[in-house]
Amino acid sequence: MEWNGMILREENMMVPMKERSILNAGECVRTGMAACVPADALGRRVLCGTEYGTVRYVGSVPPHAGIWLGVEWDDPQRGKHDGTYEGTQYFKCRHPRGGSFIRPNKANFGVDFLTAVKGRYGLNEKQDAQNGIENTCVFGKKTVEFVGRDSIEKKQSQLHRLVHISVHECTVSHAGQKEEISGTCANIRHIDLSKNLVAYWDTVIDIASQVPNLETLDISGNKMKFPSTSISKSSAFSKLTTLALNQTEITWTEVLLCAPGWPVLEELYLTSNNITVLERPDNVLQTLKLLDLSNNQLLDGSQLSLSYPVYLFFCVTKMFPSLKRLAINDNKISQWSSINELEKLPSLQVLECRNNPLMDTEKNPETLRQLIIAKISQLEVLNKSEIFPDERRGAELDYRKIFGKDWLAAGGHWDPVRNKPSEEFLAAHPRYPSLCLKYGAPEEGELKGQQPLTLKNQLLTLTIKCPDNPEQKPVEKKLPESMTIQRVKGLLYRLLRIPGSELKLSYESSKLKGKEVELDNDLKPLQFYSIENGDSVLVRW
Repeated sequence: MEWNGMILREENMMVPMKERSILNAGECVRTGMAACVPADALGRRVLCGTEYGTVRYVGSVPPHAGIWLGVEWDDPQRGKHDGTYEGTQYFKCRHPRGGSFIRPNKANFGVDFLTAVKGRYGLNEKQDAQNGIENTCVFGKKTVEFVGRDSIEKKQSQLHRLVHISVHECTVSHAGQKEEISGTCANIRHIDLSKNLVAYWDTVIDIASQVPNLETLDISGNKMKFPSTSISKSSAFSKLTTLALNQTEITWTEVLLCAPGWPVLEELYLTSNNITVLERPDNVLQTLKLLDLSNNQLLDGSQLSLSYPVYLFFCVTKMFPSLKRLAINDNKISQWSSINELEKLPSLQVLECRNNPLMDTEKNPETLRQLIIAKISQLEVLNKSEIFPDERRGAELDYRKIFGKDWLAAGGHWDPVRNKPSEEFLAAHPRYPSLCLKYGAPEEGELKGQQPLTLKNQLLTLTIKCPDNPEQKPVEKKLPESMTIQRVKGLLYRLLRIPGSELKLSYESSKLKGKEVELDNDLKPLQFYSIENGDSVLVRW
């Protein structure tokens, strides 16, 4: 138990004993420390010093006098116990040392939204009068100071014009008087309400319903209670396009229960919420273009499935038809089947998937990147790095060749009539048939003696040509496919006696005659460009 720095003995002021008593509505009990407990204190969020917590118990704690608050702290290191004191459990905590008792006067229960706004933007009339907020006028050589109404009215007018409002860490806990916000801040479009004391989703609705043009809302860092059953559709978020619910402890089920109220939502941020299970978003989130699920607990397999046990939650193209950007960093995705499912998102262009167990399945990060690119046809940016056409072409050609033997073994064939790869192969490589249509089925010669993907020393027989210098005869060289373009330039410098910095390289494929592909990145290996035996490297300077 916390004693706030002293031991209190209040026998003469003791409230009549009631085991685990909870205050009735409207009741305000004094503890001898000039503190009042709000009637709805149970479940409220509080700030004590710099620590945030949730009130789990209000009442007496025998044999000590007075009223105590049982608080479960956000930071379990702040607590003393799990809500049990001298053998009696007054409340429960998720962490064995996540809770403690404090006196009510140590708890800050917060303020209403408009009070926080006025405090942040210098519009608190009471504070203005105390601090001497002034107007000044000059009469000759004298400056006369005026304290009063004109200053406040001017500031209120300025507040009315505000479009962006931030009350980050301003202890907002409730909406305040009805229509008070709309009467003062009618033009708000963007609100930062992060890291406050909002305890209920209904509070967010109460605030948003007074802001008819609200487009952006950030309520991250407010550990809230969300609806557990279907709620009546509200017009509070009718124009909302961006919503941040990071670190709010919301579940995916609760997201879907609230989502009917977000009819035009385009960006949804749900990081750090311990989301593990995802359900089908039927007829909701259809306008969503960005979904950030980073730093959750998403898993492969049935916990992410909607209709097939090996699939992720994207099972049909009707789901998230507008989604362009998806972030699933820092989760527990370990199976390629999950990446395969992303191909079913028709609008997906940007993917972030760092720090998942899947990233450890390939020793070479470049190989891993190529596999993801080959599996998702519409992807344009992967882990914040743009995918250029040459990189995509190389990744897809490599993928087609690398899994060619598996394709043949599973029933694939060059003859379309006999080409019947097994369902197991198609489940593991759903894009393989489309890659064969795009580039042609891998030729038998390509698959002979094929070495493992991770082998870096496979030699390529290449023809070195100087098209602008007819006197320089073509030369055949055997080069490791892992050799970088920079090292190739160094080799050609020694071979042709030309400074490497002046060289410009490209190559012609034996399969795409007449088309040159520029080797424009000195740090990439030859295999990055999918150069094959028999191709020609063109040298210019």
